Amino acid sequence: MANKSNNKETFTLVLSLLITLGLLGFGLWYFRNSLPFSRQQTQPSANSSGQQSTEQAASLDTSLPNPSVLTIDGSVTIVALMKQLQIAFSPVNPSLPTTYGLPDGSPNGTNKGIQNLRDGKVLMAASSRPLKADEAQAGLVQFPIARDALAVAVGVNNPYKGGLTMEQIKGIFQGQITNWSQVGGPNLLIKVINRSPDSGTYTFFQEVVLLEEPFAPDSANFTTMKKDETTSILRALGDNGISYSTVSQIENQTTVRIVPINGISPTDKTAIKNSTYPISRVVYLVVPRKTSPAAKQFIDFTISPSGQQVVQRVGFTPLK
Repeated sequence: MANKSNNKETFTLVLSLLITLGLLGFGLWYFRNSLPFSRQQTQPSANSSGQQSTEQAASLDTSLPNPSVLTIDGSVTIVALMKQLQIAFSPVNPSLPTTYGLPDGSPNGTNKGIQNLRDGKVLMAASSRPLKADEAQAGLVQFPIARDALAVAVGVNNPYKGGLTMEQIKGIFQGQITNWSQVGGPNLLIKVINRSPDSGTYTFFQEVVLLEEPFAPDSANFTTMKKDETTSILRALGDNGISYSTVSQIENQTTVRIVPINGISPTDKTAIKNSTYPISRVVYLVVPRKTSPAAKQFIDFTISPSGQQVVQRVGFTPLK
């Protein structure tokens, strides 16, 4: 009789403890998820990006006077897209010429372009990465305009013909993998050609592939370019080099080969749109929240069906 009483008391104690722990766990979960700063900030999906752009454009303060020239600076890796958008926009507003680069025709890369915007040297920036916290706090607003992906490339005559994993690419660009034999290729030193730190593509690659850890320092077989120029990077690959760029700048080049990552090629537009390709991204136009009607008109055109047709024609993936 005593044993039954003890067992009943033990069962009641355990049940009470489990209920208490369950209530505490639920309370902690609810508290954490109720705090505004606890919610994760995720990159917008392809479908939500277009809606986000439209809503943000509507919220702009367009009280500034229209400029005589709409000056833009920024990303080198999306220069072809920006040139075609400029051409397509010209009939929409023939009285508003646009420039791209500072000086015109010489874009300085995302990071420098955004700095030039903050310094008032241009009226808009094209960015191949999301805004940083300090840039957003300075009153800048980003507008998704297209989806893109980074392609990792080797020279077409490189004897290594396989693919790579994200872990292997990280090891190569951090100097831990220095020979093609370490990834199943021939006994041949790997020559890394890294983009300029002025490049938004450099920043994005470091965040996504290197997980915000540093690149390897420059050495005999690791070179960081001083200027953000894709053509010179591709020319420098030779028979043992490796680098990266936006896929639209590489996929039609006969001198290089795109390396599949985790078995997926960035030329697969579906893989970019649904983000199954691991180095996918959104590219943006950036303006101050207080801007001109002309700047908003350029943004509106870019995210319109006509602008998105330009996006697709140039080789980028439309938002929808």
